[in-house]
Amino acid sequence: MSIIERAAGKLGRSEPPAMPPASAPAPDDEVSLIEKSIRQAEASFERRPVGERPVAMPSPALEDDGPATVIAGSQQVHVDLARLRAMGCVTPDVARSKIAEEYRLIKRTLLGNAFGHGGVSRVEDGNLIMVASSLPSEGKTFTAINLAISMAMELEHTVLLVDADVAKSAVPRYLGLEAERGLLDILRDPDLPLSDVLVKTDIEKLTILPSGRGFAHATELLASSAMRTFVRDIASRYPDRVIIFDTPPILATSEATVLASYMGQIVFVVEAERTPQEAIKDALSHLENCPHVGLVLNKVPQRSGQSDYGYGYGYGGYGEYAKKQ
Repeated sequence: MSIIERAAGKLGRSEPPAMPPASAPAPDDEVSLIEKSIRQAEASFERRPVGERPVAMPSPALEDDGPATVIAGSQQVHVDLARLRAMGCVTPDVARSKIAEEYRLIKRTLLGNAFGHGGVSRVEDGNLIMVASSLPSEGKTFTAINLAISMAMELEHTVLLVDADVAKSAVPRYLGLEAERGLLDILRDPDLPLSDVLVKTDIEKLTILPSGRGFAHATELLASSAMRTFVRDIASRYPDRVIIFDTPPILATSEATVLASYMGQIVFVVEAERTPQEAIKDALSHLENCPHVGLVLNKVPQRSGQSDYGYGYGYGGYGEYAKKQ
């Protein structure tokens, strides 16, 4: 155990430290060593390039009981599969499960449109897939992560999951990671290498692009030519790659409508028995420029005899939204 870890342990105690006898000298040598080590560590951290600084990863437990340290960017980070399973997610170590089968059904249509599988006509920009919802808390991030993991299990494709919900990022919380830089930083600094902000996971073929540091004019940045150029670049860089965007709720912010204009396919998540019909119609009206919109009914109440998915998520169906001509 390092001196910094010992110091952290002392500082974390709730009871006051025992006082030395009045006749004994204060342990200035130990205190000064601890303080000196902490100051040196902080100074060393600040001198390191941002891309090489360690970032905190929450504990694998559902409760955050202390950070672990990983390096985001060029190094691979560990995804706690047990934690994902506890949240009802698809995991690559469990090939046969109800939730895995349901997301297989969803991804087949999406992959067919993206790459022309199964005799389906290939959709323009079909490998750019946006996951959205009308309102907050309908399960769009849950859906985006499950689709990303399920697609990463394919033999012929790699997956990039982009956390584009820049105002209320949730992807890191699910996957148990934290990163300083991401999408917004790339858009603000064209000279920043994409490899410096991508987070490779130990789920084979799955890479994450975090949302990045907050920016007051994020909406304008997402609507800029820099965003359009970035999307075109990552869509064509690797022919086997699927790019999934977790975006803000359509009726809560304007970013999702802007992002929709770049997409080839949209997965529209609806919470069963909660989302008002008018909200769904209103949100879908913002997506009319995208010809391929699929609906996922989420959080379907469990019937008698069905297994629960952890947080009550369930798949009700996936189908193309038929637009009025």
